[in-house]
Amino acid sequence: MNSEPRAVVLGEHCAMAQAQPNIALIKYWGKRDAALNLPVVGSISITLDALWTRTRVAFEPGLEQDRVSLNGRSDAAEAKRVSACLDLLRQRAGVNWRAAVDSRNNFPTAAGLASSASGFAALIHAGDSALRLNLSDAEKSVLARRCSGSAARSVFGGYVEWAHGKLADGTDSVASPLLEADAWPLRVAVAITSTAAKEVGSSEGMRRTAQTSPFQSAWIETQEADLATARAAILARDFAALAAISEYSCLKMHALALAAQPGLLYWNGASVECMRRVRALRGQGVPVFFTVDAGPQVKAICEPQAVEQVKAALRDIPGVLDVVETGLGAGARNLTEAEYTA
Repeated sequence: MNSEPRAVVLGEHCAMAQAQPNIALIKYWGKRDAALNLPVVGSISITLDALWTRTRVAFEPGLEQDRVSLNGRSDAAEAKRVSACLDLLRQRAGVNWRAAVDSRNNFPTAAGLASSASGFAALIHAGDSALRLNLSDAEKSVLARRCSGSAARSVFGGYVEWAHGKLADGTDSVASPLLEADAWPLRVAVAITSTAAKEVGSSEGMRRTAQTSPFQSAWIETQEADLATARAAILARDFAALAAISEYSCLKMHALALAAQPGLLYWNGASVECMRRVRALRGQGVPVFFTVDAGPQVKAICEPQAVEQVKAALRDIPGVLDVVETGLGAGARNLTEAEYTA
């Protein structure tokens, strides 16, 4: 469970929190209940440390409606999602206060880097502290999942598994930690190949895939075996085994999406070249593998001694705008005012 100290709560009902995005090694794609964000399959992810979302939530009884700012801008669609998320907390607290929410990322938003995961995990964490609900990490994971599926995993740090659950109300679809970040401190080189928002969002992509892809049933039927293989590899710190199952899950998810009607193509040319380069490096004995979520960014996971070589190889590819290095990070946590503004 998260061992970070509780937030410093400012004012009567104000708090700040930070959460990190996560990247799935065993992919989540598809929902069995869209309203509750219940997945059709379980997933396993790693939480990153260099990328973050910082969010301030201030409940103000005098406000007539929620005020939401994301990276200094107002977006009506995003504000609606934030308000719906805050409603879950307000219902728990038995209040109807509106809130002023300010959130910012240090990485591109809606571009395949899990900004929704870190954003809603931070929102739930800060909102919980501001309303003094004292929710457990498991309860925060369930609420974060209601707001954005993969946010369930960003409540925790290190290696995390999100259970698809079986109950209709979704109370057993919750994330939990598998292994702490410092127990197997791998490195990640993120090749940024575009900063634009993706043309088809993940929720719409999942809906289209479930309705039209002929591979949907095979995806569901084979997931438990993939999860078991990855879980065993992580607990044994078996890099080769984790590399093999992670790339398999990644390509299987994209094959599923490619076979939708119309097909979903989240990669660009640079994405493909990055994947080819990673495989070439591994063929030369470099301990590295790739994964790609619903977006064009390629994440190369490697052992620490290989990270400089991996970064240099990715930077050399035409179309790669930047390469960001990160380790594995902590779960959602509270911030002081100085930490929030740093």
